[in-house]
Amino acid sequence: MDDCQLSVRQVNPRQYVAEIPQLSNLEVWFQRPKDIVRKLLSGDLDLGIMGLDTLSEFGQGDEDLILVHDALDYGDCHLSIAIPKYGILENINSLSELAQMPQWTKEKPLRVATSFNYLGPKFMKEKGFEHVTFSTADGAVEAAPAMGIADAIVDLVSSGTTLRENNLKEIEGGIILESQAVLVASKKSLIQLEAHLRAAGQFTVTANMRGGSAEEVAERILSQPSLTRLQGPTVSPVFCKRDGKVTSEYYAIVICVPKKALYKSVQQLRAIGGSGVLISPLTYIFDEETPRWRDILLTLGL
Repeated sequence: MDDCQLSVRQVNPRQYVAEIPQLSNLEVWFQRPKDIVRKLLSGDLDLGIMGLDTLSEFGQGDEDLILVHDALDYGDCHLSIAIPKYGILENINSLSELAQMPQWTKEKPLRVATSFNYLGPKFMKEKGFEHVTFSTADGAVEAAPAMGIADAIVDLVSSGTTLRENNLKEIEGGIILESQAVLVASKKSLIQLEAHLRAAGQFTVTANMRGGSAEEVAERILSQPSLTRLQGPTVSPVFCKRDGKVTSEYYAIVICVPKKALYKSVQQLRAIGGSGVLISPLTYIFDEETPRWRDILLTLGL
């Protein structure tokens, strides 16, 4: 961020909120990486920075998460399978050799310890491992083989020092994912924001109008310039019961107008027979396709 001349200022180091002085109306929240993904999915956050491994593990390919920048050039590492250097796996140097070992059976499967309970099983299944089980280990995963509770691990590797110090080794074909910090956007949040901005200063005007048909009423409304705004007007019959019969002498009119044209629109509506005029502000206007979101996708080549 500093390289982009965007400094993050944290007033109180004990708080989890900060600001970027160069960007107004923006809050920066410090959260655990997996919580950032979850809050992007819920729409509580608009943008997030985390490792690609975290995005892949907890996002699981969700279409509401859009990868805006896939290489922020820090946090380089990779998710990999590692096995003990000694014992029955001493001479195993590739993933295919590990998969073909006759020791793995339905009764005695390959035991893998990991905190990546989505990416790990998915990778092993794709690679044809039939007899394999996974156990969750949120910390000190490298100790699992030495403790006798796992035959292999799936974990993040940076320099490889921790693996070597625990007598573990990577094997050919065992890299699951290359990872570094990425910038991710919440589709749900940005579309909602766009809809809210679109609705700013817009009002819904509802009225009743007597007429012989919906087409006749619509023709009357469309003759007034300030009453033809969004894809309107919406004209629907108002039913009532008279002399034991259901009739429709009035029609309900719904139009959307900007605040600056509100008074003039109401005057014109009343002049052509509108009555019982109700006005309420709009909170959101969701288009079939959001213009700004479409522009973002085009820019990203998605």
